[in-house]
Amino acid sequence: TVCPLENGEARRVEVCGCYRGRFSSITPDKNRNLTDTLLTMAEGDNKSANLLAQETAQLEEQLQAWGEVILAADRVLRWEKSWFPGAQVGVTTVLFLLIYYLDPSVLTGLSCTVMLLCLADYLVPTLAPRVFGSNKWTTEQQQRFHEICGNLVKTQRRAVGWCKRLCALKEDKPKMYFASVISSLLAVAWIGQQVHNLVLTYLIVNFLLLLPGLNQHGIITKYTAMAKREINKLLKQKEKKNE
Repeated sequence: TVCPLENGEARRVEVCGCYRGRFSSITPDKNRNLTDTLLTMAEGDNKSANLLAQETAQLEEQLQAWGEVILAADRVLRWEKSWFPGAQVGVTTVLFLLIYYLDPSVLTGLSCTVMLLCLADYLVPTLAPRVFGSNKWTTEQQQRFHEICGNLVKTQRRAVGWCKRLCALKEDKPKMYFASVISSLLAVAWIGQQVHNLVLTYLIVNFLLLLPGLNQHGIITKYTAMAKREINKLLKQKEKKNE
């Protein structure tokens, strides 16, 4: 509740109420410094939220022509129908069998991929309204499209955050940074040497395509919880043996 004081003081009371749980142990003589800190935190949160909304709106505007296609792909990736996972794996399998049969060079494969992307960028905005019908765009679809764009922006922010953490680790702890990076790259190189590159790419692509559906239906959470329970059981058994 905001006290009926001046605007500045009212704002201070409101912000303190929002963050009261975080600093319940602060002594009364530090209230003024605490209030300034809370105001700074609130302003930072508001600025971050406004920036997120602005970036989401910009992405929505950029992808508006792809809206119908994105929503259709979202329904497939989230497995709205039971046969969608099988269709995903089937299409991916046919595509990789075609690549295996044709055995194109790296330059040919790269050129064909860029050519298909250029064709899609030119044809999709033109053909999508005719195929899906722009008059069928509902409020629920618009809301889902907004959520998808927001998730994409958050994913981009997470990726940038991981890159910044990696750079900070390089500056603060260079030995740990180089040890972690070199060991990870050696592990990836060993896996690539043991498994055929096309098979490995096929498995990675299928995993990434099935990941949203696995997450949507709670399969990842289920098996992660099972794995944690088994690990805890093993740790408890080990502790009992040590005792």
